[in-house]
Amino acid sequence: MDGLDRLRRFVCDLTRLTDAGAGEPEVLQDAGASLRALVAADDWLPPEFAEPHPAQYRQYLLYCDPYERFSVVSFVWGPGQRTPVHDHTVWGLIGMLRGSEISRSYAPAGGGLLAGAAEQLRPGDVTAVSPTIGDIHSVENALADRPSISIHAYGANIGAVGRHVFVLDTGEAKPFVSGYANRAVPNLWDRSAETRARLGI
Repeated sequence: MDGLDRLRRFVCDLTRLTDAGAGEPEVLQDAGASLRALVAADDWLPPEFAEPHPAQYRQYLLYCDPYERFSVVSFVWGPGQRTPVHDHTVWGLIGMLRGSEISRSYAPAGGGLLAGAAEQLRPGDVTAVSPTIGDIHSVENALADRPSISIHAYGANIGAVGRHVFVLDTGEAKPFVSGYANRAVPNLWDRSAETRARLGI
């Protein structure tokens, strides 16, 4: 198994879980294991979904379920780039593919937000977020000299979800919608070369 077949396998795993009506704990456990297998190899992400931007991080859509029950994206961080403090409003899984990133959690406290523990992710690591287990955090590239890339799965079409960024001192929540940086998605379903090889044509 190599190339986009790895991503296709992950999408199929998420589809099976979603079709079976799996609850969030089961999704985070089983899809988390599947994401760990996906990011264990770094031979499948097409270069156009790994391009950093000099001024800001990028979120590329890799796949969205036709009913928008889940989506899969690549996050590309240039050196020194970071997110504001934000939430997701749905479950999410983050798998580190390349480089390293630091995620810091936040919780409401005294009219503002209190910073919690920082977690550094390295290639192969997987972590989760959701309103039920902790949903507010900030993320930054841990490397000052090169891009970092993480693969995320969310329980919705995350680029179209109404979410929030937060003012630390006051806890004020300001609405935002992330959108996507790309205008096309990877073609996961063209297996014509395999079929031609099998048929000897």
